[in-house]
Amino acid sequence: MSTWHIGSHAIDSPVVLAPMAGVSDLPFRQLCRRFGAGLAPGEMLTADSRLWDSRKSSLRLAGLLHDSEPRMVQIAGSDPQQMADAARACTDRGAQVIDINMGCPAKKVCKRAAGSALLRDVPLVTAILEAVVAAVDVPVTLKMRTGWCPASRNAISIGRIAECSGIQAITLHGRTRACGYHAPAEYDTIAELVTRVSIPVIANGDIATPQQARHVLDYTGASAVMVGRAAQGQPWLLQDMKHYLLYGTLPPAPSLADRCTVVLQHVQALHLFYGEHQGVKIARKHIAWYGQQLGFPPAWRSEFNRLQGTGEQLSALAAIMNAAMNTDTVEVLAA
Repeated sequence: MSTWHIGSHAIDSPVVLAPMAGVSDLPFRQLCRRFGAGLAPGEMLTADSRLWDSRKSSLRLAGLLHDSEPRMVQIAGSDPQQMADAARACTDRGAQVIDINMGCPAKKVCKRAAGSALLRDVPLVTAILEAVVAAVDVPVTLKMRTGWCPASRNAISIGRIAECSGIQAITLHGRTRACGYHAPAEYDTIAELVTRVSIPVIANGDIATPQQARHVLDYTGASAVMVGRAAQGQPWLLQDMKHYLLYGTLPPAPSLADRCTVVLQHVQALHLFYGEHQGVKIARKHIAWYGQQLGFPPAWRSEFNRLQGTGEQLSALAAIMNAAMNTDTVEVLAA
């Protein structure tokens, strides 16, 4: 599979990490880029810059400076001028690609007429796309769903509006907002969009294995696949997908020791990035995901969640991993 482009940026991998709020922070993005993600957009950032002084937004902006290129920021909002101002402010801080969120189904986003709620207002969609593209000199991309609900799917028409507005690539999550994450992904809609626009289309939805990634690319003709929840607890999955898509074979599976090293490094990076107090809290959810993949006993995970300090967490992880490697499998610990 050849290199694809977003504007002047050459992307050398057909696998993209999804921008997941509360997950795709700088430590996780760096880890996923290391495992083969060609793009790793930052977590969704509100277009209301008055809120950027909050700890959450400040960290998201601070992480931008340390991202791998192309540095990609996703913004969400419903006011064209505010979105344009936010895009300009992000590029001033080093963003090299601006992604517009019209796909988030969360109630707290949609009730502000942002995210996927925008799909109900095509004139407003057009105004936002044109305003953001005109505001910056970097490529602007769009992430959206197939529509607000099954009765009003409009991704094809919005995709064509986006291309005419100067959008450089579109990520299409193959579900409507009403479908949440439960209905099967609509790969037919993604395939139709590919035929109706000349810019790259990134396919998103239900892509959890290298084989499914291959099927989706073949079926839709998309330039890349976007992986979200499936990467939680197993960032090495992105490496498997990239290798399978490029060469048609699976790479050797990472050893248990290698996976344990990744977990430890990730937790250390979280503590360093957030500081001990917040890092300890955020590490817990990642360890829950890693634990599901590595077979950590539920009782151990409960004990881990009660630990309060960096040293305690790292010592507990080292102990269970050493025990796992001494028996050559983690699963036996759950017996």
